[in-house]
Amino acid sequence: MPALPVGKLPPHLLARLLGRHAPADPRVIVGPRVGEDAAVLDMGDRYLVATADPITFATDEAGWYALHVNANDLAVRGARPLWFLATVLLPEGGASEAGVERLFADVGLACAELGVALVGGHTEVTAGLPRAIVSGCMLGEVEKDRLVTTGGAKPGDTLLLTKGVPLEGAAIIARERGPESERRGVPADVVKAARDFLRRPGISVVPEARVACAVARVHAMHDPTEGGVATACWELAQAADVGLRVDRERIPVLREGRALCRAFGLDPLGTIASGSLLLAVESADADAVAAACRRAGIECAAIGRVTEPAQGVSLVTGGHARPMPTFPQDEITRIFSEG
Repeated sequence: MPALPVGKLPPHLLARLLGRHAPADPRVIVGPRVGEDAAVLDMGDRYLVATADPITFATDEAGWYALHVNANDLAVRGARPLWFLATVLLPEGGASEAGVERLFADVGLACAELGVALVGGHTEVTAGLPRAIVSGCMLGEVEKDRLVTTGGAKPGDTLLLTKGVPLEGAAIIARERGPESERRGVPADVVKAARDFLRRPGISVVPEARVACAVARVHAMHDPTEGGVATACWELAQAADVGLRVDRERIPVLREGRALCRAFGLDPLGTIASGSLLLAVESADADAVAAACRRAGIECAAIGRVTEPAQGVSLVTGGHARPMPTFPQDEITRIFSEG
């Protein structure tokens, strides 16, 4: 039997595994499902929302990444992230007290920015690791009438995307393969700009999720992580049992991300894209949500619409609709597999 590739488990395998472990507890409102970003538990007068996510590609400022990608999973539920636990695994022979101090300083700064408390976790030096791994668990709360799920999208909804793709992927390439990017012809100023994406425009989607939920009844939100925006579209469609029709020309691909992906032969649509937010809203609300995001300094574009499930998930290029490409592995894994 062949070994599984680096990255997320194949959706069919994950769905089969999760299907065997459906929770019987009636307090579990949203349990483990493909495409759903966080669990939702009924705590009486409100919902407790919980997620877990590791940082495995990036080493530079991994603590910062871990806090924000976990907070993002709660934000797409309409929830407020409140409590963070971090498991920090450090490589044997490659960890120092100064490095651990920097990592925890990054976590602390990110916690302060979002009003999150670091409440626990585990830290150790682990044999066999090539680089540090930070795995986070985030808890938060949402009022029962404000919960949003990935599976809430409805036919007729407009599909919106904030900022641009692949935001996190561009930052990782610039930080982890910066000199090589320049040797491959990417201008130094483009590499520098992409390095700064971590904070400008930032990988947090908490601000735009709050803005969107404040001005409209958002039907669905999803955080495009591994596999990029293309995989996020497939996951949203599967979670909601709908189809999607996406216009490729309307997908905002960041100039820096396009240049870095081209240099390494990667497809921007299949490259990790944390920092962008995928939303499904009623067509009548789409302009208001996009305008509110722009007033908050966050770009937001309508990239397509939600259709009936029989129409599948399609990507329209030059007026021709074809199935949305699939990425069994995130495109960025090809850089790391090359060493």
